[in-house]
Amino acid sequence: MASTAVRGKAQSRARTVNWRRRLGSLVLPGYTHLVMLWLFAPIIVMVIFGFNDTHGRLNLVWSGFTLKWFADPFGVTALTNAVVTSLVTATIGAFISTVLGTMIALASHRYAFRGKALLDAVMVMNIAASEVVMGAGLLTLFIAGNVPLGAVTIVLAQVMFSIPFVAITVRARLVGFDNSLEEAAQDLGASPLTTFMLVTLPIIFPGVLAAALLAFALCLDDYVITSFVSGNTLTFPLWVYGATRLGVPPQVNVIGTFIFLAGALLAISFAVIRSWRNRQLARESAL
Repeated sequence: MASTAVRGKAQSRARTVNWRRRLGSLVLPGYTHLVMLWLFAPIIVMVIFGFNDTHGRLNLVWSGFTLKWFADPFGVTALTNAVVTSLVTATIGAFISTVLGTMIALASHRYAFRGKALLDAVMVMNIAASEVVMGAGLLTLFIAGNVPLGAVTIVLAQVMFSIPFVAITVRARLVGFDNSLEEAAQDLGASPLTTFMLVTLPIIFPGVLAAALLAFALCLDDYVITSFVSGNTLTFPLWVYGATRLGVPPQVNVIGTFIFLAGALLAISFAVIRSWRNRQLARESAL
């Protein structure tokens, strides 16, 4: 009888554990899918309303399916100019911030110098600082320096707030970097520049590329800081915000869809390439 009772308790405990595991296997994945759906909901709505056959200024009510907006995505001249301005300024700002941020990451990783802790604190504060405060400060700086507001000040502002993101991302890639590889290259007669181009850069390139894409996305999407320093120059986010007062045309949804698809294709391509490289390395190590 005692053994039967003990066996019954053990079975009951096992059933409770199995029930909790099944519940956990359902709740956590379900919660994750709900959060992902919530995050992607605005993108899904944006894509859907790019096909909306609207006939008024407001693209808020579904009126039917059409492809005419995708056939003429640049039908609004002012919107096209704003998109071109955003792409040009974001590309220049991302390139400059990637170069400078990578140099800062290398210096911070390799050397111990006076003010290194202060540099780290400044980068963190730059990321954590309010964009309104940063935008107002940059506006004051440009006005005090008699710098005309426009595309140049937009790029300067983008470089300023993008550098910390690049530096931190690249420095994370440098963790665990084998300095003996550079020393071996220099022992074989390679100059510092050659060593960097042929040894260091290829190893840290995934981190540099990730930082560059992050900087480009930040520069392309920024509204708050850009609104302070843009003057009469309109970027894509500024134009869209201004158009909300009269009605956002469907071309905005089409261009937003193109930007999202471009980012998704890049992410998928990098994932495929990384998976292929991992398989190649696994095969080489097996041999």
